[in-house]
Amino acid sequence: MMKYAVIGAGVSGLSMAGMLLKKGHEVVVYEKDSRPGGLVKCAEVQGNLYHLVGGHVFNSRRQEVLDWFWSRFDRERDFVSARRRAVISLEGGAVVDYPIENHLDQFPEAVRSSIVHELLELYRNPPAEPSSLGEFFRNRFGKTLNDLYFTPYNNKVWRQDINGIAMDWLEDKLPMPTVAEILLNNIGRVNESAMVHSSFFYAKRGGSQFLADTLARGLKVRYRAEAADIRAQDGKWLVQGELFDRVVFTGNARQLADCFPGVDELRPFLPRISALRSHGTTSVLCRIDPNGYSWIYMPSPDHRSHRIICTGNFSRNNNNGDITTATIEFSEKMTEEEIRTQLKLIPFSPLLPGPSLGGIYLSRAGCVQPRPDPGAEGAPGTQGHLPAGAFCGVGVLQYGCGHRRRHGPG
Repeated sequence: MMKYAVIGAGVSGLSMAGMLLKKGHEVVVYEKDSRPGGLVKCAEVQGNLYHLVGGHVFNSRRQEVLDWFWSRFDRERDFVSARRRAVISLEGGAVVDYPIENHLDQFPEAVRSSIVHELLELYRNPPAEPSSLGEFFRNRFGKTLNDLYFTPYNNKVWRQDINGIAMDWLEDKLPMPTVAEILLNNIGRVNESAMVHSSFFYAKRGGSQFLADTLARGLKVRYRAEAADIRAQDGKWLVQGELFDRVVFTGNARQLADCFPGVDELRPFLPRISALRSHGTTSVLCRIDPNGYSWIYMPSPDHRSHRIICTGNFSRNNNNGDITTATIEFSEKMTEEEIRTQLKLIPFSPLLPGPSLGGIYLSRAGCVQPRPDPGAEGAPGTQGHLPAGAFCGVGVLQYGCGHRRRHGPG
């Protein structure tokens, strides 16, 4: 038996700690926040579930992962099984099912004709291997689909020109259909239900916070305990005054130098870690128009948000009453004033001006702090539901665990 310190009580840290404990080891988890979850944390705001970062669900193509997961959770009692229904909301209000290249029948005839002719030209005269993400989209899908969706959407997500993003990380990260496959999928009406991640499981109550809370049960977790300045001592590791045989680090990679200041073996890697690029997100919990979608991707340059995650459709328990809530996501840090302005431009989310907005919540590193408009309908401490179109939460999460490998949906 060995004694382990696990740094971080996110899904990775909690899962690792549980596995080590099951093998008979002694395990202590250190978490700087007051509760578990990491990037899957959720908060309850006016009776509505708020995913602070994204909208996390569970599925896997690997049987060993499924076996492990269901050994920890009760599928029938605690989860719902849902079909993924993602769409692309284009300029002008048109909505096309995802993946966009498989639903050419949903475009006007002139646009559809351009797309098909471009795909046939790519088939007849295959272009050279792409050297960037931008070239990949143009060479794979043609100019029209690229201009309508792939480049504007990914420019929003990456917040940079995707022609400057190299291809070295792309393998297994994005679907890569050939022209023949795209045409055959359209003829055969192959939709999202045929894809690997076409369905998912989601907790009936508590969302992804339920996963973290369940994984933390039975573990020795020391909250509000930031494990910095970890040093080697007598063949062991000294963590907050306690000796351990081994340390498992699942935190922010950029914090390795601070956590292990005296470990010479790390020094060659620190410049590369410092050079990793990342950016934070701002997420906004809204009441939106009722819809049957799970994700709505938005390439339009008319506003700065790139997607709506319809978390209120994942489980009806995520909504307080007969409303539909969702998380709107921006790939950048936004001010409160910018958010109010942007929400007026985003589809599915009409914004009521003035005091009817209710409370605004700023979340930094997962700590939700209420700042309500006094007396507003639906504000904390008052009766009533969220007013139509009002948002009840803003999450500003700045994190940088490596290069945040975000890409086109899927």
